[in-house]
Amino acid sequence: MRIISLNAWGGALFDDLGPWLDTCGADILCLQEVTHTPSLGGWTRFDDADRSLPQRANLLADVRSRLPHHHGLFVASDAGPVQDQRRRQHRQDFGLATFVAETFTVVGVRSGFVHGDYTEHGDQWPTDGRPRVALAVRVHDPATRRFVTVVNLHGLRDPRGKADTPARDAQAERLAALVEEARRDGDVTVVCGDFNLLPGSRTFKILAGLGLTDLVGEADTRTSRYPKPLRHAGYLLVSDPAAVERFDIPAEPEVSDHRALVLDLRHR
Repeated sequence: MRIISLNAWGGALFDDLGPWLDTCGADILCLQEVTHTPSLGGWTRFDDADRSLPQRANLLADVRSRLPHHHGLFVASDAGPVQDQRRRQHRQDFGLATFVAETFTVVGVRSGFVHGDYTEHGDQWPTDGRPRVALAVRVHDPATRRFVTVVNLHGLRDPRGKADTPARDAQAERLAALVEEARRDGDVTVVCGDFNLLPGSRTFKILAGLGLTDLVGEADTRTSRYPKPLRHAGYLLVSDPAAVERFDIPAEPEVSDHRALVLDLRHR
């Protein structure tokens, strides 16, 4: 089983992301920064006080069209205004998506807010304190008779940096509770995503209390599209390191400002 996590950057590099989706071989694909604009396709522009970025109007539909033999699950954290190429304003949902190959049986789904609650923003997206949600899926692999629980997270963004804060501590506790609710005894458990944290964060101690081991550590998880010197963002943790056949953080191809995290579980 191959599990891949990627912050898709709203599909800003979709000309490269699309072909990668065709060949990445993900059985379970966890995407962060997924957009959904009802009844709109093509390109939009996202703006807040700090950034102006091109985004796909409906990255969720774009990915579904590339992965027709996967179940696509989406949960929104918040919604706000974007402009199309004619500068018309639209309301766009923003959140997480997990795609599961139809050869695996989905036996459980849970989601929950780890920071704040669902919000519709008015005239502009805020730069700080936006709500964050996590999405858990539990699947059964008929070939191995193994259950795997995968939790997809996009952690709280703080313009002041990635250091621990009381809000991030509370986020970790809520995430840990969701993991415990979603999984069952004996499951291989994977928690992955763009955590927006430093490697020494207290979050990893909390998750270690659930028996989860981080595979990323101090590794660079950014591409050349990200100009800042701090290169830590994405993480992937597993409950059973012995179940890991291979783990990689490939630098190429560049399909986002984040690198993909690629986990292959052993066949047993």
